[in-house]
This record gives sequence, C-alpha cells and structure tokens, in this order.
Amino acid sequence: MSDSPPLHAFEGCGLELEYMIVDHETLDIRPIADEVLRGADGSWATDRERGAFGWSNELAAHLIEVKSNDPTQPLATLPGGFAGEVAEINQVLSGMHAMLMPGAIHPWMDPATETRLWPHEYAEIYALYDRIFGCRRHGWANLQSMHVNLPFSGDEEFARLHAVIRLLLPILPALAASSPIAEGTPTGWLDYRMACYRSNSERIPSMTGLVIPEPVASEAEYRSRILAPMYQAIAPHDPEGVLQDEWLNARGAIARFDRNAIEIRVIDTQECPRADVAIAAATIAVLRHWYDGDTARRELRDPLDSRRLASLLEACSRGAGTAMISDADYLQRVGYPSGHCAARELWQHLLDETLFAQAGSDPQWREPLELILSKGTLARRIMTAVGEDYGRDSLRRVCRHLARCLSRGELFHP
Repeated sequence: MSDSPPLHAFEGCGLELEYMIVDHETLDIRPIADEVLRGADGSWATDRERGAFGWSNELAAHLIEVKSNDPTQPLATLPGGFAGEVAEINQVLSGMHAMLMPGAIHPWMDPATETRLWPHEYAEIYALYDRIFGCRRHGWANLQSMHVNLPFSGDEEFARLHAVIRLLLPILPALAASSPIAEGTPTGWLDYRMACYRSNSERIPSMTGLVIPEPVASEAEYRSRILAPMYQAIAPHDPEGVLQDEWLNARGAIARFDRNAIEIRVIDTQECPRADVAIAAATIAVLRHWYDGDTARRELRDPLDSRRLASLLEACSRGAGTAMISDADYLQRVGYPSGHCAARELWQHLLDETLFAQAGSDPQWREPLELILSKGTLARRIMTAVGEDYGRDSLRRVCRHLARCLSRGELFHP
C-alpha cells in the first residue's frame, strides 16, 4: 500500500495469513521455512514473490506467511487465491514429509526447546529481539495470526480509521479465537495467543502498551505519543538503532505510515482461507459502518479509555463469544440496543446490520460466520473435538483434521 497517491480508506485491503510447518506424520513443528523460500538458484531468501501473492518468513523458522500483494484485489477472489498458494506450499513440503497446519498456536510445541530462529537475512534483528525479550516462548515463537491492512490517505482518514479500529479490537477474539491449548493442556483462554501477546514485550512496556492503542488525532500525535516513547525506551538495549522502526510497535493495531495503512493484528488464523477472509470481510464491514456514521465522530471527540477497552479485550480473549459485555457505554457507542449481552450476540447484531444486510454481499462469507455464531469460534470447536482427552494421540487426531480442512478448503466441524 505504498503506491502514490495512497488509497483512500476502504479502497483496498491487504491480508497476511501465517501457518506453521509440521511433520506429515508426527505433526511436530518442522523449522524448514527456509527450504520452502529458497530461490531457484539455491540462494536463501526471506520472501518469494508470486504475482498477486507472496510467501515470507518472520522470526521462527517453522512459520510461513502468505500475503496478498494487490490491496485492490476483490475480497471475494482471495479465498481461492490463498487456497492455491497453500496447495503450492504443501506440494513443496510433501517432498520433505511435511505440511502446513492452521491455528494460532501449536498445541504441544515446547518453544523453549524446539524454537529455531530464522538464520538468514534479518537474522541479526531476530537475534537482537531474542537477546532483549527472550523469543523462545509462546507469544514470540509459537503464534500464527491474520493481519488485516487497511489504507488511509491523510490525517483525517487516518484519525477516523484509527478511532473505529480501537473500538473493534476488543471484540475480534470473540469471532476469531483459535488457540485454546498450549503444551498439551487447556490454557483457560480460548485466545491464548492474545494472552501471551499482552506480555511478550514486558521488558519494554511501551512497545505493547495496553494492546489497545492510545487515541490519537494525527500522524504527528501518533509519532510523539506512541512511537517516540517506544524508541526512547528501546535505545539502551539497541544502541545502533536497528529496531527503531514502525514495526517495533507491538500493539494490537499499528500505524504503518511507510505504506499508509493500519495493520490489525489481533485475529487468530482459522482453519482455511475462506474462514479467514470471512472474518476479514466482517471486520471491514463493521469498521466501514462506524467510519461513515456517528461512531467515528464521537470517538474522535470523546474516545473511550484504553483501559476499559483492554478489559473487554481480555474478557473476549478468555471466553470468546460467550464473554459477557456489561459496559453499557461501549454497547451504546457501537449501536447495541441493550446495556449487556454476550459477545456473540453483539457480533450477530453487528453483522445483521452490516455485512449480512448489504445488497450484493458475497454469500461465501455467511456460512463461516454463521458457523462461528452458532457453534462457537474455532477454539471452542477444537475444545469440543478434543473433549476430555488431552493426550498426544487425541491432539494429533484433531490437528490432522485441521490440516485436512486447510488443504481441502473446508470448515472445521468437530
């Protein structure tokens, strides 16, 4: 989204989907992303461009990211496009007795002993992260998410978009949680990735803040209020300034002024691209509804406190759709007709008045979203499938089902 002139708000969308590479038989993680990304001449690469899509790696060598390169590509074409890229990667991995597996956390990986950091280009950056934060743990080395990048042009669009994104972030795990199990045991969180995310940078608290970004009204205010304190705090640990860039920001949504976009980071990877893109479509529909209406104007005049939003994010990360929302002010601002509800009920209301109500809305979004609303998030369905048996054989059975859903483009029914 760095083209000139920049896209206006909602004129495009860039998606990034992260997957873990696992052994085809044992489903243990396999740190071989570099072999997938190796160039035709045998050289190592962190990126592999494939026209409308690209493959890349960040930090952990068992993770591979698939991204859409054209932000103006219609959302309706992306499930098939991402599915095609997944098939290509799986074809490459089949020769190494490996495959891709979806979900936000590998349910029995021990990151302290199994993590292998990316050893090629940018390795010095990852080594510095590891030295400062200790990356061989959940929240760094064991997490996969979808990033939704939404464009803006100028301060006014940025401020409006940032305001409504702050408001939506807390309830996204109620739709997208997919990480209930870690190291072979239930974690007590349906979105354990977000539980780890909140504390992965605790040595430099200003990097993550409250996960919910502070309210700002301009790029200049964002740089002074969010980026500058973070750069100042990291400086003693990074004397050469290697990490002083926008991507150091670890909030749940970060401004990328280098490409005129805001990147949303609180969405767990789902079982197949159709489910991922359906959640992206829901996110965009609700944000646009708020952006175009009074919600954005009110948030700019009188923004909700980040601590209140962070409390709601924690509740939805724990309970997903069953989390109870009793903040009447929040519900009033987002147009819910009562002062309390379950998060799933709020999402049903929001989708009924936006995505489901839109003339010409693509029907492929309805099935994944209605499955989530009726049967629970992927995390809830994983827990149903596992039942009371958290033994390795039981977890492998469920994970093999998930990997099959990914390879076939199917939704996960326990």
